[in-house]
Amino acid sequence: MGREIPWKLQRFWALEPGLADQPGVLWAGTIPGGLFRSRDRGASWDLVEGLWYHPDRKEWFGGGADYPGIHSVCLDPRNGARITVAVSSGGVWRSEDGGATWACRGRGMRAAYMPEDRAEDPRIQDVHRLVLCPARPETAWVQHHNGIYRSVDDGLTWRELKPKPKAGTGFGFPVAVHPLEPDTAWFVPGDKDERRVALGGRVTVLRTRDGGASFEILGKGLPREDAYDLVLRHALDVDATGERLAFGSTTGSLWVSENGGDRWHTVAEHLPPIHAVRWT
Repeated sequence: MGREIPWKLQRFWALEPGLADQPGVLWAGTIPGGLFRSRDRGASWDLVEGLWYHPDRKEWFGGGADYPGIHSVCLDPRNGARITVAVSSGGVWRSEDGGATWACRGRGMRAAYMPEDRAEDPRIQDVHRLVLCPARPETAWVQHHNGIYRSVDDGLTWRELKPKPKAGTGFGFPVAVHPLEPDTAWFVPGDKDERRVALGGRVTVLRTRDGGASFEILGKGLPREDAYDLVLRHALDVDATGERLAFGSTTGSLWVSENGGDRWHTVAEHLPPIHAVRWT
């Protein structure tokens, strides 16, 4: 926080295409907190300077990495100039003009790891993953270091959602939202902070169908004991129907559900750590 950010690319952390009417456009989020845009399918890239030079980015700091990183890049499917990104640790940011100007959006989030007078500062929130509902993109879901949040007003305000106590503290990395039903979302809880393994030694998935008013704990077909899996922020995805899900873990296991998470099937085990899963 407040230290100089080096002009050196350390990691591509997110890669997203533009909309159908933006052929050749790609967006990349990186460590150390850079957002890049390509207009020629990745042959060349431009730094989005409106975010890089924003004065409030001096408040950003590293979460699990030494420097802040942009891991979520979400385009409004109705308007490709409306871009929302999430930063660890730097909160949620929104541009309405294709990246020329940016505003921080995170009122309602709380960072328990910060001093009391800074805990609600939206510029320092450790967002782990951000997704928008394609059918209703004003509805957004966030997996935060300190819990689960939902917004229904384009990210202006956020409400913390509290799963059942036996489902953990709300810590985790991934979130997936149903493409047609904005009240339905899935999460994979983990044991924070020092342990970083499956909660209670069992791999489980949380599902809400009512906007976070209640959560179901789904585990049929998943390891029930001695599980040391952790699911990273890009390693859970749902297909265009909202029925098929897949997720992979740091121990190289891959699971698929054909019925919204009610039951899971093991596809592979002992692969290298799985960092990303995507339906195409």
